[in-house]
Amino acid sequence: QVQLVESGGGLVQAGGSLRLSCAASGRTSFSGYRMGWFRQTPGKEREFVADIDWNSQSTNYADSVRGRFTIGRDNAKNTVHLQMNNLKPGDATVYMCTARQTDFLQRTYWGQGTQVTVSA
Repeated sequence: QVQLVESGGGLVQAGGSLRLSCAASGRTSFSGYRMGWFRQTPGKEREFVADIDWNSQSTNYADSVRGRFTIGRDNAKNTVHLQMNNLKPGDATVYMCTARQTDFLQRTYWGQGTQVTVSA
């Protein structure tokens, strides 16, 4: 019943910025969930991008995006964001929001994705 809906994708030139958003629903609270982003490039494995804990105390980033992307969440709105700066052509792909329970079941939920296109 958890639903994740991404938005904010689009077309930017290399060096530009986009801010992705993910709206989570189906739970009163998403405490107990790490929220994050993956991306899927055709012909490649699904790639972890970033994630964040409930209290925004702990974040993780892929080496390829560290220093350029910033993840954040607003628990009052059940949203998670990915600020993407200095975008490169290699960043162009579908970005998917994730929510993973931190209990022993570790159930993971996925959004449908939002397209990011970066022109050279």
